[in-house]
This record gives sequence, structure tokens and C-alpha cells, in this order.
Amino acid sequence: MIKQPEIRSAELLDCAQRLFFERGYDNTTVNDIIREAGLSKGAFYHYFVSKEALLEALAARLARDSIAELRPLLEDPSLDAIGRINALFSGARQLNIELAPRLRKTFSVLFRPENIALFHRVDQAGRELAMPIFTDLLRKGSEEGVLDVPDPEAFAEMLLQLRLIFRDVMYQATRTAERGNVDEAVWMLEERLRLYGIAFERLLKLPDGTIDSAQPGFARAFLEADP
Repeated sequence: MIKQPEIRSAELLDCAQRLFFERGYDNTTVNDIIREAGLSKGAFYHYFVSKEALLEALAARLARDSIAELRPLLEDPSLDAIGRINALFSGARQLNIELAPRLRKTFSVLFRPENIALFHRVDQAGRELAMPIFTDLLRKGSEEGVLDVPDPEAFAEMLLQLRLIFRDVMYQATRTAERGNVDEAVWMLEERLRLYGIAFERLLKLPDGTIDSAQPGFARAFLEADP
């Protein structure tokens, strides 16, 4: 059966997501994916140049799905800019906790030092999707007089760049958990999340505690997941 390229590509992503979530990225081969999809290896490489490129595309698709799910919160007319930012963090927090075990199986590979180039490609794909949302939130907050943001786009870029501080700590926390020190690993990751929230507030000149960026439960759910 001849199918449109976007349909074939989506089918490969569906198969990869299912296998990555079940077995983990490391334990899934290209042969596993093409066998699941019922395609030849040549057909696979027609759509994706490598397994890494497939992971990059999967991360972008999951980000788009998450944004679509959170869209009603961002468009809630009853909320001001601070309320919308907190709603965004709250919604993302719930999604992350639900997906934590599968996210670790699939994406913990990104935090290894040898995969820094792949990490930045995946992060860039997510940042491109998030930039318009954060820019719009900050612009509306400035127009409402709630936020002091002279350049919403530049501030959005800086806030998203702050997320890069998690790469090293995620790797260290994962390694610590694998050695059996889960409580220490959880503290390590939660402390970095807390500091991220403070940095977020300081950049926007907001009082401490205004933005609820912490993710209680996520660190433990992620780090206790079987890799």
C-alpha cells in the first residue's frame, strides 16, 4: 500500500515511541522499529537518517502534543499573566509526573556527556516550539502592567536558556540513583528545580514565591523509574 510520506513518518514515530517507552531507547534498535512498522531498512532511512534523528523528531512531537494539551490554560481569560505562567507550570508538572518513567527510559540518554550534541538538537527543537508561547505570555504581562519586560522575545529566550542548567544535574542525579542513593539524587534534582524558580523570578523582578515552578513528585518518579 502506498501511503503519503507524512503518514509513513508518523507510523515510524508511533512505533518508536511505543518501543522506547516499553524497552528504553538503548534497548531498541532500528531493526526493532522497522520490524514493528513493517517497513524495510531503506524505507526507514528515507524518512530518518538515524535513530538519533528519530528521537529528535519524537521529542518535538511530544512537545507539540503537550503544548496542545496545555493551550486551554494559556487562553483562560480569567487569569492574568502570573496566573497563566503558573497554570503553564502546573499543567506541565502534571504531564511530566504522569510520563516520568517513560521519559527516563526514552530520554535519559540525552544527559550523557558523549551525547551533548544530540541534547542540544533536541533542546533546540523544543525551544523553537516554546518561544512563541513564552514571548506571548511575557508580552501580555507587560501590556497588563503585571510584568516589567522591556523586550518579551529576548526575555523569553533567556528564560528558556536557563533550562540548560538541568543537563548536568540530570546526568549526575541519574548516576547517583543508579548507585542506590535515590534520596540524595531526588534532593539534588529538586534543589536545582527550586533554584530555577528563583532565577525565573529574579529575571522577571518578581517577589520570591510568585512563580510555582517546583515539581513535587517528579524527581522521585523519574529517578525511581526502571531505566
